[in-house]
Amino acid sequence: MIIKRPMDSLVVMNELVLPNDTNTLNNLMGGRLLHWMDIAAAMSAGKLSKATCVTAAVDKVSFNHPIRLGDVVTIQAKCVRSFNTSMEVHIEVWAQDIKTDNKVKSNEAFYTFVALNQEGKPIPVPHIEPLSEEETILYDYALLRRQLKLLIAGKTNLSKTPELKAQFDAWSKGEEKAFTGM
Repeated sequence: MIIKRPMDSLVVMNELVLPNDTNTLNNLMGGRLLHWMDIAAAMSAGKLSKATCVTAAVDKVSFNHPIRLGDVVTIQAKCVRSFNTSMEVHIEVWAQDIKTDNKVKSNEAFYTFVALNQEGKPIPVPHIEPLSEEETILYDYALLRRQLKLLIAGKTNLSKTPELKAQFDAWSKGEEKAFTGM
């Protein structure tokens, strides 16, 4: 089994916000940013799997700070967990005013990608092993997000997702986290 580290899939992409990228308020259009994020995430998943990867899901996209015309957008994407044929990619977006050098984290999201062979069929991907505490947290919560998606889609139930059930139980007791290292 091939084991990879999250940093093995790191992609950093920069874009300049031009007039054609903005809305009538001179802010970057959300759809344009989602497009850029999808490209960065696809490169990260491809880098990890050494295969063509397609978007399977987009989760927890947050728009916390507007990105203005003329800002430099830095998108950082890295795979935080892999399953059989899919990978979860964590994306952070930073906006920088190049005149003032002010840099702000504006967005964050989780994308799920599936690796495909030349016939368009899913193929196995390398296992990811987290090294740092931050990577471990992202790794652990990726399983919960996956189990929740499967639960909502009706493809599983709580009895088949013990980690998710334990997390729901912890939340109902006012606890933040029900697990460490799954």
